[in-house]
Amino acid sequence: MSAAPPQAPRLALVRARFDAQGGAERFVQSALGALQGRGVDVTLVTRRWPRGDTPAIVVNPFHVGSLWRDAGFARAACAALAERHFDLVQSHERIPCCDIYRAGDGVHASWLEARARVQPPMARAGTWLSPHHRFVLAAERSLFASPRLKAVICNAESVREDIARRFGVPRDRLVLIRNAVDSTHFQPGLRKSLGNSTRARLGIPVDATVFALVGSGFERKGVAAFLHALARRREPAWGLIVGRDKRERPYGALSVRLGVAARVRFVGGAADVRPLLAAADAFVLPALYDPFPNAALEAMASGLPVVTSASCGTSELIEEGVSGFVRDALDVAGLAAALDQLNPPAARRMGEAARAAVAALTPERMAGEFVSLYERLLGAKLG
Repeated sequence: MSAAPPQAPRLALVRARFDAQGGAERFVQSALGALQGRGVDVTLVTRRWPRGDTPAIVVNPFHVGSLWRDAGFARAACAALAERHFDLVQSHERIPCCDIYRAGDGVHASWLEARARVQPPMARAGTWLSPHHRFVLAAERSLFASPRLKAVICNAESVREDIARRFGVPRDRLVLIRNAVDSTHFQPGLRKSLGNSTRARLGIPVDATVFALVGSGFERKGVAAFLHALARRREPAWGLIVGRDKRERPYGALSVRLGVAARVRFVGGAADVRPLLAAADAFVLPALYDPFPNAALEAMASGLPVVTSASCGTSELIEEGVSGFVRDALDVAGLAAALDQLNPPAARRMGEAARAAVAALTPERMAGEFVSLYERLLGAKLG
């Protein structure tokens, strides 16, 4: 009698919120498809997930404010998970009841330290005294000290080193699995089909040099430094800022004070960023802190060189002067000098190297790395 085929492992994937335009959510959707294709039985635990093709446990307790929201979700998610059997629980949130934590947002304490570089003293003190930030810091410490935690997935070497240094997590539990990008969905050929029409729609000349920044949360993403660098570039260039911020108005006012408002387009969030990347010559993300943004990978796959900061995990993929440039997030002069080197011919040449740098980061490879981790933790071969 032949042996029965192995049962598909049951994985609970915890992600609290869904934003169709968010990088983390795009990662989760990509991971869901890739893991299900490898025979993993995935159930999502979330507050709201408007996709009907993935089993989901929806927990959304009443809340007022971000502290109550996050604490309530953590309690409700752990209670719901305790009522069901899963072989592994993988969380993208800082909750104590998980076997695997994906540190996609990096380390909260590191973000607060990076943010303090641009905050006035009173705002800095307010941040550190904020009940919500204190809750997140405590949840982070509790998570990394949990005896249940078997592995931490890090999407950048810098995140892995940071967690080891701050929390003493053994290095054999810190697993590097970089985000994936679909290089057929994002590819340079879209410039011909989408680039000129997008420029025309936005009122940008066909022969202009255009730099794009994609990301919501303008303080974290370095929009102010981008505008300053754009203003200091020797030759006039255009800027595309794709994303949302509750305090967008001050950035528009800054572009006016710097004299670049006529050449900057704040286009808001975009469910499909490909037309906007197709309209750009290069991608700029001088982030204060960004572990490994999907937007930068999508830009590189689209054939755009990247100018980013040393505090952005994408810097680990950049070869200086070949596929892009890496500067300090607040080094406006250095950022402007990098933009000076990116005329359209140079950008096209460097963009080829940028695309080659992310060619191996396929969804299939990412799924294989996740499955290998699950096999190690379960002690069984899957599929």
